[in-house]
Amino acid sequence: MPILTLRDYNKNMRKKAFYGLVTFISLMLTVWLTLYKPDNKATAPSAKSTTQTTADTTSTFNKQLYSIDQPGSIWWIVNKVRPVNPATYAPDDLVVPAVPLRVSAGDGEMRLRKEAATALEKLVQAATQDKINLMLASGYRSYQLQVAVYNANVQKYGQAGADKQSARPGTSEHQTGLAADMEPVSRQCETEQCFGDLPEGQWLAANAYKYGFVIHYQENKDAVTGYEYEPWHIRYVGTDLSTELHNQNNLTLEEFFDIVPDHQPY
Repeated sequence: MPILTLRDYNKNMRKKAFYGLVTFISLMLTVWLTLYKPDNKATAPSAKSTTQTTADTTSTFNKQLYSIDQPGSIWWIVNKVRPVNPATYAPDDLVVPAVPLRVSAGDGEMRLRKEAATALEKLVQAATQDKINLMLASGYRSYQLQVAVYNANVQKYGQAGADKQSARPGTSEHQTGLAADMEPVSRQCETEQCFGDLPEGQWLAANAYKYGFVIHYQENKDAVTGYEYEPWHIRYVGTDLSTELHNQNNLTLEEFFDIVPDHQPY
């Protein structure tokens, strides 16, 4: 048996210590990787989960909060295929909003339902703060007034032309007391499509929803709404619905409530 010198003994001990240290480090590394390895599937947000959250948020909107059929409801939808019923309907809470008016406050057309009038006051005030000066061109129209308006348009444009831009009596959104035609105080592009290109029209399109209004008769939506583009015509629906429609790429009322007709009657 060979004699183990002190030098050999020290050498062996250092070798054992080295291999022991390597083994310990390897063991600890294995344990760390097992316990703390990141799980990408669990922690990284995915596009699918984000989309699902958006869809869930949209689906929670209560479409039955107000009736779209009941006269007086702020969501009441009146158009060519959904006439006012009864035809002689008139709101019982019409007031003159405290905003600049196209004609005298004594004119019945310068009124809106109280809730819509209050909202319009806030809208016009906010516009003024942004150096945008708007005034009310037309609000509530009775059945009898709509007869006069429609007949005047027929004389001017012919019946086919009038039907593209003016409601037949009994089918006008203005009769609900919730619709308003707006224009610049300068009266530039008064109830004309060029209003949409003016600073006043652009401000209205960008901000009306904040005060509960929507641009109902949108560009390239004739087949949906039955009317040509009217950037001056706003309809009060309340901020809940106006914000929802805005967030859904400015859907029309007909699209949102899935009541788009197969074709327009005229």
